[in-house]
Amino acid sequence: MIIRFFTAALIAVAAAPAASTAQTAPQAASAEQRMAHISIVALGEAKKGREPVYLIPGLSSPRDVWDGIAPDLAKERQVLLVQVNGFGGDALGDNGKSGMTDGIIADILADAAKRGAKRPAVIGHSYGGLIGMMLAARHPGRVGRLLVVDTLPFFGRLFDPAATPASIAPRAEQLRAMTVAGADRMKTMPVVTSDPGGIWSNTPEGRIKVANWGLKADQRAVAQALYEDIVTDIGPELGKVTAKAFTILYAAGMGEAQARAVWEPAYAGTPAKLVAVPDSYHFIMLDQPQRFAAEVKAFLAE
Repeated sequence: MIIRFFTAALIAVAAAPAASTAQTAPQAASAEQRMAHISIVALGEAKKGREPVYLIPGLSSPRDVWDGIAPDLAKERQVLLVQVNGFGGDALGDNGKSGMTDGIIADILADAAKRGAKRPAVIGHSYGGLIGMMLAARHPGRVGRLLVVDTLPFFGRLFDPAATPASIAPRAEQLRAMTVAGADRMKTMPVVTSDPGGIWSNTPEGRIKVANWGLKADQRAVAQALYEDIVTDIGPELGKVTAKAFTILYAAGMGEAQARAVWEPAYAGTPAKLVAVPDSYHFIMLDQPQRFAAEVKAFLAE
C-alpha cells in the first residue's frame, strides 16, 4: 500500500490547489521571470526585516498548487512562486536531461542572490521538498527555514528497504523510459471531467484536478525529474541543515501508526521535526487546506 501510494503520487501528477480563504483584495503578482530550469512569479512586495518565501511544487505541478496559501502569506512577506519549466504545460527550457534538479537549485540560488534574499524560507512539496532539502543541506547558509511537505529523503527505499541509489537506478530508468514512451498518448487524452480514481487526493474534485494537471505537463521533464528523485538519497546530508525551523509535514491518511512506521525511521537522527496530518493523502494542501494553512503559518512564526 505504501509503495503504491507514493509511486502513484509521484508518477501520476502533481498537487492541486486548495481554495483560498483570504477576504481582502489579492496581492499584485509580478510578471513571470523565466530562467533555464524554472520560472518565478512574485506575489506581494519585499518587506524589510522579513525574508521572502519560495514555494516549490511537486512533480507535474504548476505553481497554482499554492493558491490556497499564497495570497494570505503575501500580506506578511513576499511570496516567490516557483514553477519547474515544463510542469505547467510551458516551455521545457533546459529540463528533461541529466542534471535537471541541480539546475533548478542553481536557478533558485541565483534568483535569491539577485533579490538580496540572504536566508529565505523554502516550502517544497513532494519533488519540491527534495529540492528544498538538497538546497538546505548543500547550501546551509542560504536557507533560513525549511518546510518539507510529504517528501521522504530517499524515495527509492520504498521500492526496496535495502536500496541504494546505485541499486535502484535500473528501476528508476525503467520508469523514466515508460514515462517518455507514454508522452504521445498523454497528449491525445481528453480533459478529465469525472473522478478517475486513484490515491493521490482523498476527494473526487482533487483527483480530477490532479489528473488534468498531469495531462498538461511535458513528460520529458517529468521523466527526468522522476528518475533523479528516485535515485537521490539526501538523508545522510540532512545533518548539515542549519535552517530553523526544519519541519516535515506528512500525510497520515493511510493510518497514523502505519504512516509513523515509514516517516519516523526515514528521518531518525536528523534535525527535522515531524508533524503528521490525519485524513489526508499526498496532497495535504488540497485534502486538509485549513490545517495546511495553519501549519505553514506556525512554521513561519517559529
